[in-house]
Amino acid sequence: MSQMSDALSRHWPEYLMEAAELGLFMISAGVFTTILQYPHSPIRMAISDPFIRRAMIGLAMGLTAVCIIYSPWGQQSGAHLNPAVTLTFLGLGKIAPWDAVFYIVAQFLGGLAGVLVTLVILGEKFAAPPVSYVVTAPGMAGVMAAFLAECTIAFCLMMVVLVSTNTPGISRFTGIFAGALVALYVTFEGPYSGMSMNPARTFASALPSGHLMALWVYFTAPLLGMNLAALVYRRLSRRQDVICAKLNHHTSRRCIFLHCGYKAQAEAGANANRAQTA
Repeated sequence: MSQMSDALSRHWPEYLMEAAELGLFMISAGVFTTILQYPHSPIRMAISDPFIRRAMIGLAMGLTAVCIIYSPWGQQSGAHLNPAVTLTFLGLGKIAPWDAVFYIVAQFLGGLAGVLVTLVILGEKFAAPPVSYVVTAPGMAGVMAAFLAECTIAFCLMMVVLVSTNTPGISRFTGIFAGALVALYVTFEGPYSGMSMNPARTFASALPSGHLMALWVYFTAPLLGMNLAALVYRRLSRRQDVICAKLNHHTSRRCIFLHCGYKAQAEAGANANRAQTA
Protein backbone atom coordinates (compact mmCIF):
# COMPACT_ATOMS: atom_id res chain seq x y z
CA MET A 1 0.00 0.00 0.00
CA SER A 2 2.90 2.34 0.69
CA GLN A 3 4.11 1.88 -2.91
CA MET A 4 0.63 2.65 -4.20
CA SER A 5 0.25 5.82 -2.12
CA ASP A 6 3.79 6.90 -2.99
CA ALA A 7 3.13 6.50 -6.71
CA LEU A 8 -0.16 8.38 -6.43
CA SER A 9 1.31 11.25 -4.43
CA ARG A 10 4.30 11.72 -6.75
CA HIS A 11 2.88 10.94 -10.19
CA TRP A 12 -0.76 12.06 -10.07
CA PRO A 13 -0.13 14.82 -12.65
CA GLU A 14 0.90 12.21 -15.24
CA TYR A 15 -2.21 10.14 -14.48
CA LEU A 16 -4.46 13.14 -15.00
CA MET A 17 -2.62 13.98 -18.23
CA GLU A 18 -3.22 10.47 -19.56
CA ALA A 19 -6.91 10.76 -18.74
CA ALA A 20 -7.21 14.16 -20.40
CA GLU A 21 -5.28 13.06 -23.48
CA LEU A 22 -7.52 10.10 -24.28
CA GLY A 23 -10.55 12.20 -23.40
CA LEU A 24 -9.50 14.82 -25.95
CA PHE A 25 -8.83 12.10 -28.52
CA MET A 26 -12.36 10.73 -28.06
CA ILE A 27 -13.89 14.20 -28.32
CA SER A 28 -11.99 14.75 -31.56
CA ALA A 29 -13.11 11.36 -32.88
CA GLY A 30 -16.73 12.11 -31.99
CA VAL A 31 -16.77 15.60 -33.46
CA PHE A 32 -15.08 14.75 -36.76
CA THR A 33 -17.03 11.53 -37.24
CA THR A 34 -20.30 13.38 -36.64
CA ILE A 35 -19.35 16.13 -39.08
CA LEU A 36 -18.45 13.63 -41.78
CA GLN A 37 -20.92 10.79 -41.16
CA TYR A 38 -24.12 12.22 -39.67
CA PRO A 39 -26.66 11.95 -42.53
CA HIS A 40 -27.88 15.55 -42.29
CA SER A 41 -24.44 17.13 -41.98
CA PRO A 42 -23.80 19.54 -44.89
CA ILE A 43 -20.29 18.12 -45.31
CA ARG A 44 -21.64 14.55 -45.34
CA MET A 45 -24.15 15.52 -48.02
CA ALA A 46 -21.45 17.24 -50.06
CA ILE A 47 -19.05 14.27 -49.97
CA SER A 48 -20.84 11.15 -51.16
CA ASP A 49 -17.82 8.85 -51.37
CA PRO A 50 -17.51 6.89 -48.07
CA PHE A 51 -13.82 6.20 -48.68
CA ILE A 52 -13.02 9.90 -48.94
CA ARG A 53 -15.00 10.62 -45.78
CA ARG A 54 -13.19 7.82 -43.96
CA ALA A 55 -9.83 9.13 -45.17
CA MET A 56 -10.73 12.59 -43.87
CA ILE A 57 -11.63 11.14 -40.47
CA GLY A 58 -8.34 9.23 -40.52
CA LEU A 59 -6.40 12.39 -41.29
CA ALA A 60 -8.16 14.24 -38.46
CA MET A 61 -7.46 11.46 -35.97
CA GLY A 62 -3.86 11.11 -37.05
CA LEU A 63 -3.27 14.84 -36.61
CA THR A 64 -5.03 14.69 -33.23
CA ALA A 65 -2.67 11.92 -32.11
CA VAL A 66 0.38 13.89 -33.30
CA CYS A 67 -0.77 17.04 -31.48
CA ILE A 68 -1.30 15.09 -28.26
CA ILE A 69 2.06 13.31 -28.43
CA TYR A 70 3.96 16.58 -28.97
CA SER A 71 1.88 18.61 -26.53
CA PRO A 72 3.34 19.53 -23.11
CA TRP A 73 1.09 16.92 -21.49
CA GLY A 74 2.10 14.25 -23.97
CA GLN A 75 5.76 15.11 -23.50
CA GLN A 76 5.41 14.58 -19.75
CA SER A 77 3.12 11.54 -19.51
CA GLY A 78 4.60 9.78 -22.53
CA ALA A 79 1.26 9.87 -24.39
CA HIS A 80 0.44 6.19 -24.06
CA LEU A 81 -3.33 6.84 -24.33
CA ASN A 82 -3.79 3.08 -24.43
CA PRO A 83 -3.71 0.27 -21.81
CA ALA A 84 -2.11 -2.06 -24.37
CA VAL A 85 0.80 0.37 -24.79
CA THR A 86 1.20 0.77 -21.04
CA LEU A 87 1.10 -2.99 -20.42
CA THR A 88 3.65 -3.60 -23.16
CA PHE A 89 6.06 -1.15 -21.55
CA LEU A 90 5.32 -2.80 -18.19
CA GLY A 91 6.46 -6.09 -19.70
CA LEU A 92 9.56 -4.36 -21.02
CA GLY A 93 10.38 -3.15 -17.49
CA LYS A 94 10.01 0.56 -18.31
CA ILE A 95 7.09 1.48 -16.07
CA ALA A 96 6.51 0.66 -12.40
CA PRO A 97 3.53 -1.62 -11.67
CA TRP A 98 1.51 0.95 -9.69
CA ASP A 99 2.17 3.61 -12.32
CA ALA A 100 0.85 1.16 -14.90
CA VAL A 101 -2.27 0.52 -12.82
CA PHE A 102 -3.04 4.21 -12.43
CA TYR A 103 -2.27 4.92 -16.09
CA ILE A 104 -4.76 2.26 -17.17
CA VAL A 105 -7.47 3.47 -14.77
CA ALA A 106 -6.92 7.02 -16.02
CA GLN A 107 -7.12 5.95 -19.66
CA PHE A 108 -10.44 4.15 -19.14
CA LEU A 109 -11.97 7.01 -17.15
CA GLY A 110 -10.61 9.70 -19.47
CA GLY A 111 -11.87 7.97 -22.61
CA LEU A 112 -15.32 7.50 -21.10
CA ALA A 113 -15.41 11.14 -19.98
CA GLY A 114 -14.53 12.24 -23.51
CA VAL A 115 -17.42 10.27 -24.99
CA LEU A 116 -19.87 11.61 -22.43
CA VAL A 117 -18.75 15.20 -23.01
CA THR A 118 -19.21 14.69 -26.75
CA LEU A 119 -22.69 13.30 -26.12
CA VAL A 120 -23.61 16.38 -24.10
CA ILE A 121 -22.30 18.70 -26.82
CA LEU A 122 -23.65 16.90 -29.91
CA GLY A 123 -26.61 14.99 -28.51
CA GLU A 124 -28.56 12.71 -30.82
CA LYS A 125 -26.31 13.48 -33.78
CA PHE A 126 -23.50 11.70 -31.97
CA ALA A 127 -25.63 8.91 -30.50
CA ALA A 128 -27.67 7.95 -33.58
CA PRO A 129 -26.45 5.67 -36.39
CA PRO A 130 -24.21 5.71 -38.28
CA VAL A 131 -22.08 7.70 -35.81
CA SER A 132 -23.29 5.58 -32.86
CA TYR A 133 -20.94 6.92 -30.19
CA VAL A 134 -18.04 6.08 -32.58
CA VAL A 135 -18.22 2.46 -31.48
CA THR A 136 -15.70 -0.05 -32.78
CA ALA A 137 -17.31 -3.23 -34.10
CA PRO A 138 -16.35 -6.08 -36.43
CA GLY A 139 -17.13 -5.41 -40.07
CA MET A 140 -18.76 -7.59 -42.70
CA ALA A 141 -15.76 -9.95 -42.74
CA GLY A 142 -16.62 -11.15 -39.24
CA VAL A 143 -15.20 -11.37 -35.73
CA MET A 144 -12.09 -13.39 -36.53
CA ALA A 145 -11.13 -11.01 -39.32
CA ALA A 146 -11.51 -8.14 -36.85
CA PHE A 147 -9.34 -9.96 -34.33
CA LEU A 148 -6.58 -10.60 -36.86
CA ALA A 149 -6.79 -7.04 -38.16
CA GLU A 150 -6.56 -5.55 -34.66
CA CYS A 151 -3.65 -7.80 -33.79
CA THR A 152 -1.82 -6.86 -36.98
CA ILE A 153 -2.20 -3.11 -36.71
CA ALA A 154 -1.26 -3.18 -33.02
CA PHE A 155 1.86 -5.21 -33.85
CA CYS A 156 2.89 -2.76 -36.59
CA LEU A 157 2.29 0.32 -34.44
CA MET A 158 4.32 -0.96 -31.50
CA MET A 159 7.10 -2.16 -33.78
CA VAL A 160 7.34 1.29 -35.35
CA VAL A 161 7.33 2.95 -31.90
CA LEU A 162 10.09 0.69 -30.59
CA VAL A 163 12.28 0.99 -33.66
CA SER A 164 11.92 4.76 -33.96
CA THR A 165 12.24 5.65 -30.26
CA ASN A 166 15.39 3.54 -30.00
CA THR A 167 17.02 4.94 -33.15
CA PRO A 168 18.65 8.28 -32.27
CA GLY A 169 18.43 9.77 -35.75
CA ILE A 170 14.66 9.39 -36.04
CA SER A 171 13.43 9.22 -32.44
CA ARG A 172 12.04 12.75 -32.53
CA PHE A 173 9.71 11.70 -35.37
CA THR A 174 8.05 8.83 -33.48
CA GLY A 175 4.87 10.83 -32.90
CA ILE A 176 4.59 11.64 -36.60
CA PHE A 177 5.05 7.99 -37.54
CA ALA A 178 2.39 6.96 -35.01
CA GLY A 179 -0.05 9.62 -36.24
CA ALA A 180 0.49 8.58 -39.87
CA LEU A 181 -0.29 4.96 -38.97
CA VAL A 182 -3.47 6.02 -37.17
CA ALA A 183 -4.58 7.91 -40.30
CA LEU A 184 -3.81 4.94 -42.57
CA TYR A 185 -5.48 2.45 -40.23
CA VAL A 186 -8.71 4.44 -39.99
CA THR A 187 -8.79 4.74 -43.78
CA PHE A 188 -7.93 1.21 -44.80
CA GLU A 189 -8.43 -1.05 -41.77
CA GLY A 190 -11.52 0.65 -40.36
CA PRO A 191 -14.02 -1.46 -42.36
CA TYR A 192 -12.68 -4.65 -40.74
CA SER A 193 -12.72 -3.78 -37.03
CA GLY A 194 -13.56 -0.10 -36.69
CA MET A 195 -9.86 0.55 -35.92
CA SER A 196 -9.42 0.53 -32.18
CA MET A 197 -6.04 -0.90 -31.08
CA ASN A 198 -7.11 0.37 -27.68
CA PRO A 199 -9.25 -1.36 -25.01
CA ALA A 200 -9.99 1.95 -23.25
CA ARG A 201 -11.04 3.62 -26.49
CA THR A 202 -13.44 0.77 -27.31
CA PHE A 203 -14.82 0.63 -23.77
CA ALA A 204 -15.42 4.38 -23.78
CA SER A 205 -17.84 4.05 -26.69
CA ALA A 206 -19.27 0.63 -25.79
CA LEU A 207 -20.46 1.42 -22.27
CA PRO A 208 -22.77 4.41 -22.95
CA SER A 209 -23.98 2.97 -26.26
CA GLY A 210 -24.65 -0.52 -24.90
CA HIS A 211 -22.84 -1.94 -27.93
CA LEU A 212 -20.84 -4.70 -26.24
CA MET A 213 -20.62 -7.17 -29.13
CA ALA A 214 -17.20 -8.84 -29.52
CA LEU A 215 -15.71 -6.68 -26.79
CA TRP A 216 -13.17 -9.44 -26.14
CA VAL A 217 -11.58 -8.74 -29.53
CA TYR A 218 -10.60 -5.21 -28.54
CA PHE A 219 -9.35 -6.25 -25.10
CA THR A 220 -7.14 -9.11 -26.30
CA ALA A 221 -5.94 -8.44 -29.86
CA PRO A 222 -4.16 -5.08 -29.21
CA LEU A 223 -2.38 -6.49 -26.16
CA LEU A 224 -1.35 -9.63 -28.05
CA GLY A 225 -0.14 -7.69 -31.08
CA MET A 226 1.89 -5.14 -29.11
CA ASN A 227 3.53 -7.68 -26.83
CA LEU A 228 4.39 -9.83 -29.82
CA ALA A 229 6.02 -6.77 -31.39
CA ALA A 230 8.09 -6.24 -28.22
CA LEU A 231 9.22 -9.87 -28.33
CA VAL A 232 10.15 -9.67 -32.02
CA TYR A 233 11.93 -6.35 -31.52
CA ARG A 234 14.05 -7.79 -28.73
CA ARG A 235 14.96 -10.82 -30.83
CA LEU A 236 15.81 -8.87 -33.97
CA SER A 237 17.67 -6.03 -32.24
CA ARG A 238 19.28 -8.36 -29.69
CA ARG A 239 18.47 -5.77 -27.06
CA GLN A 240 16.97 -6.65 -23.70
CA ASP A 241 16.24 -3.03 -22.85
CA VAL A 242 14.54 -0.11 -24.60
CA ILE A 243 15.44 3.49 -23.96
CA CYS A 244 12.18 4.78 -22.44
CA ALA A 245 8.40 4.40 -22.39
CA LYS A 246 7.81 7.92 -23.75
CA LEU A 247 6.77 8.32 -27.36
CA ASN A 248 8.47 11.71 -27.37
CA HIS A 249 11.41 12.32 -25.07
CA HIS A 250 12.80 15.43 -26.77
CA THR A 251 11.63 17.60 -23.91
CA SER A 252 12.81 19.06 -20.62
CA ARG A 253 9.67 17.85 -18.81
CA ARG A 254 10.15 15.24 -16.13
CA CYS A 255 10.13 11.51 -16.83
CA ILE A 256 8.63 9.04 -14.32
CA PHE A 257 9.62 5.89 -16.20
CA LEU A 258 12.09 3.26 -15.01
CA HIS A 259 15.72 3.04 -16.17
CA CYS A 260 15.24 5.93 -18.59
CA GLY A 261 18.04 5.87 -21.14
CA TYR A 262 17.66 9.58 -21.80
CA LYS A 263 18.31 10.32 -18.14
CA ALA A 264 21.44 8.18 -18.27
CA GLN A 265 22.64 10.01 -21.37
CA ALA A 266 22.02 13.40 -19.75
CA GLU A 267 23.85 12.39 -16.56
CA ALA A 268 26.79 11.03 -18.56
CA GLY A 269 26.99 14.27 -20.53
CA ALA A 270 26.86 16.36 -17.35
CA ASN A 271 29.61 14.25 -15.76
CA ALA A 272 31.76 14.62 -18.87
CA ASN A 273 31.31 18.40 -18.81
CA ARG A 274 32.26 18.56 -15.13
CA ALA A 275 35.35 16.47 -15.80
CA GLN A 276 36.44 18.79 -18.61
CA THR A 277 36.03 21.91 -16.49
CA ALA A 278 37.69 20.44 -13.41
